[in-house]
Amino acid sequence: MFNIGWGILFIAVNFALFLICYRMFGRVGLYAWIGFATVIANIQVTKTIELSVLSFGIIMTLGNTIYTTISMSTDMLNEKYGPKEARKAVWFGFFTLIASTIMMQMVLKFEPQATDFAQESMQTLFGLMPRLAAGSLLAYLISQFLDVQVYGYLRRRFGASNQFWIRTNVSTGVSQLIDSVVFCTIAFAGLYTLNEWLQIVFTTYIFKFIISVVSTPVLYWARSFKPKED
Repeated sequence: MFNIGWGILFIAVNFALFLICYRMFGRVGLYAWIGFATVIANIQVTKTIELSVLSFGIIMTLGNTIYTTISMSTDMLNEKYGPKEARKAVWFGFFTLIASTIMMQMVLKFEPQATDFAQESMQTLFGLMPRLAAGSLLAYLISQFLDVQVYGYLRRRFGASNQFWIRTNVSTGVSQLIDSVVFCTIAFAGLYTLNEWLQIVFTTYIFKFIISVVSTPVLYWARSFKPKED
């Protein structure tokens, strides 16, 4: 039960920090958040936890919450600054992910000093198989551009001032489904049975979608902000 209570607090803190970042730094803050979140999400995903309700337990990885805030950031950029800014932000996040991956792989190649204590831990966190890294990078790029496209279509279809909750939930829901399928296919296909693979995809997607729905009031609040730089 601890993980459930702590998880609720964890989600609230993620949303609060997202709001503070946008409130204080405006559009630049959204870019910065995307760059930060893409790196942190890929560190958090190396940790698995179990959520237990009564006698039922679900094993899952971390990283889903902060990954959802990336879609929140691109949706906010799309809403207030247009699809061009949202697409630019996606490329920015992709660059930070590529750059951090390259730099940390190079760091791991240095021979550690005899009394070094960090190499083993860093190897665990950043020495992921190329297959996992490829899955993460490709899933991010496809899903985030899809999110921008779907959001833009719904904005044109329903108008800029109406159905904001539809735009953000549908675009995030569709993009997160594709993200889960692409990542799990590249990373886990052939390593698990079809039934196990489907369970991983399903639980990952459902949790991301729940967080995106819960984030709707947060996005409405963020949309009301008028940062000084705007």
